[in-house]
Amino acid sequence: MTYSYLLDSYTRLAAAAGHLFNARRLPALVALVMALSLLSGVMPGSASRVHAQDKTPPPAVAAVNINKADAATLASNLKGVGEARAQDIVRYREAYGPFKSVDEITEVKGIGMATLDENRARITLE
Repeated sequence: MTYSYLLDSYTRLAAAAGHLFNARRLPALVALVMALSLLSGVMPGSASRVHAQDKTPPPAVAAVNINKADAATLASNLKGVGEARAQDIVRYREAYGPFKSVDEITEVKGIGMATLDENRARITLE
């Protein structure tokens, strides 16, 4: 974004805030600060504050043992791993024995570091 675009956006925002907060009673600067605070998440009721107050725990991560799970289980529990890739994991395990480390799964064709990093918390060896 360019500086002029941001300045234009803030000017429009200040004008809108002035209408909302009755510009005759509040200086334009106060209206602008309030509007920007709402957008940035500083004031109560803003989007980021609402998420911060949400006490819902993150969804439980289903662990999967890559040394014992069948292809269907691997495909359903690992993000970015479909049925074909899960079968490749099982074939690799049958050919080379059980995985000795979680990082070894990147030796399976089609499983890269991004897939491993996305699933590291889900993968177990025992």
